[in-house]
Amino acid sequence: MTQKNKFGFAPIETKSEIRPRERAVGPMGAAVREAAESLTEATEAKVELRRRNAEDAKAFRAASEEGRVLHALPLVEIATDDLPRDRLELEAVAASDAMEELKTSIRARGQKEPVEVYRGADGRYQLKKGWRRLTALGQLFDETGESRFATVIARVEQGEADRLARYIDMVEENVVREDLSFAEMAQVAITAAADPALEGEDVEALIKRLYGSLHKMKRSYIRSFAFLLDSLGSALRYPREVSRNLGVEVARLLKSGQGDAEQLRRDLSQAASPEDQARILAAFVAGAGKPAASPRKTSKQEKYEFRVGQTKVTARRGECRILGKQDYASVPRDRLERAIRAFEKALEEESNPRITSL
Repeated sequence: MTQKNKFGFAPIETKSEIRPRERAVGPMGAAVREAAESLTEATEAKVELRRRNAEDAKAFRAASEEGRVLHALPLVEIATDDLPRDRLELEAVAASDAMEELKTSIRARGQKEPVEVYRGADGRYQLKKGWRRLTALGQLFDETGESRFATVIARVEQGEADRLARYIDMVEENVVREDLSFAEMAQVAITAAADPALEGEDVEALIKRLYGSLHKMKRSYIRSFAFLLDSLGSALRYPREVSRNLGVEVARLLKSGQGDAEQLRRDLSQAASPEDQARILAAFVAGAGKPAASPRKTSKQEKYEFRVGQTKVTARRGECRILGKQDYASVPRDRLERAIRAFEKALEEESNPRITSL
């Protein structure tokens, strides 16, 4: 029961529900809060971006060190005089139909495969692989003057590479594509053997190392052509046009001392075309391959050996091997040829003695 006071009204109700004060964020507070949230998000984004940039930079450095980064280099900055090219007739290749086809492709679709270069001792870029592509771009720039042909996409070798490895890289692409003749492959080995940086490596060893991925029979062909090029020298005017079988047979005959090598060189120096050269080589094979006159006395022995002083002689059909302490490689070629001619003359006189009337 509610009691009233003397004034006739009840006491004022003091009990009431306390509600929490609602504070709405003002414009300034909202701006500060948004700025703080944006700063947090921006900081996290920057941290993530820096992490990704560091990973990208690490990956780029690794790719660059491994030579997987491509560069656009001006043609004029690339030299081709450090490594000898693996083609014997560069001018003919530069003017060939195949070169025109390559130029047509680059003109329509751009350069699709990079060349490979390295820094030479003088700091210049030197071409290692891609002579045809570099030549095609140079010809296109000369013909059109368009700036897109003034640069070449290149892979740059990083660090110091082994000299022999560069030779291998140079020939590898063309060998795999079967685009080189045996004469060209032999010439690379001959040139590499004369390279001062590869001192101590002979032609035989270099053929094995340069063309280690080829079948041993192909390496045998290359060795035959190396002997052929070394024996005939500049007299062989069209080495790239010599067929495999003909070149191997001529090398075999020359190596065994059959036929007149000096006459062959004189005949070849007069060849006016690859066809003339082929006819001369074929005639040499036919002439050198004729059976020798039958001796008056025949022997059933396949071979026999004897010694003259400290020299051991082994004789068999088509072969006379002389082994001694003499360093025959140090004997001048003209002197050795005179000795061999005297040897042959003595044999001929013995087999055809003159009858003198008394």
